[in-house]
Amino acid sequence: MDNYYLDYFYGLEADAYSFIRVPKLLINLPIYKDLTSDDKLLYGILLDRMSLSAKNRWMDDDGRVYIIFTIEDVMEALNCAQHKAVKLMNNLETKAHLIERKRQGQGKPSLIYVKKFVPMSNAQFLNCQNRNSGIAESTIQELPKPQCNNTESNNTEYSDTDLFFSADGRSEEMRTRASYEEYFRDALEIDFLKQNNPGERETLDGILDLIVDTCCANKPWILISGDKKPIEVVKSRFMKLNSSHIEYVLKCLSDNTTRIRNVNQYLLATLFNATTTISPYYRSWVNNDMAKGLV
Repeated sequence: MDNYYLDYFYGLEADAYSFIRVPKLLINLPIYKDLTSDDKLLYGILLDRMSLSAKNRWMDDDGRVYIIFTIEDVMEALNCAQHKAVKLMNNLETKAHLIERKRQGQGKPSLIYVKKFVPMSNAQFLNCQNRNSGIAESTIQELPKPQCNNTESNNTEYSDTDLFFSADGRSEEMRTRASYEEYFRDALEIDFLKQNNPGERETLDGILDLIVDTCCANKPWILISGDKKPIEVVKSRFMKLNSSHIEYVLKCLSDNTTRIRNVNQYLLATLFNATTTISPYYRSWVNNDMAKGLV
């Protein structure tokens, strides 16, 4: 490591990298406390592969998305020996029930169904059983390629946003809202933003309420900028937001000089587009300052 130096991140440079996302609830939920860090990291890697499978329509006849990720792929991804790779996959399948492997035989790799990391309630489980009753065992579609799929050059658009709700006497709607509010308050660092922007406390509370209300909306689509957006797409975008995006939204509000007739619609559009517009916005800002000789 002699004469080897790593530079700092400046501005929004970190946004240029792809990340493996391990769901926070997978770390916090007591039912997964016995899983090791490697177990959870492997689940994050498998979950990351799901988006490309969905885009490539790697699905069985029931519409269930699957991936291909062999023991050799695990060994390479985690730089581990074969026995550990086998153990990690077994932990996810038999211990945590977070994956299900369907063996094809004839030397073909197993198909892996990555399960949602949030357990279903009894009502959801019964509904799932009713929906799938009478369906014959799936016939797997012909695989495009006999290797694992890779998402490095693909943008992940969909992510699971269901949360775990404990039966504590409150209505399901109240528990749902409380869970989303807790998640976004932490993920967006709302309390930290309030300390740094004391004059925007009410605005930040309003933004948080709007995000939570949207995620709890019981309808298939949300109207944003005059377009109907599928609710799952909107929730997926919102789950990618962080404190930098919220600061960007505050900046947009501050810079706006025209009358906003519908504040909620304006905020929804700005929040929905924040992950894709933040970098061009600040790049334009910096270029403008450079042109004026301010930097």
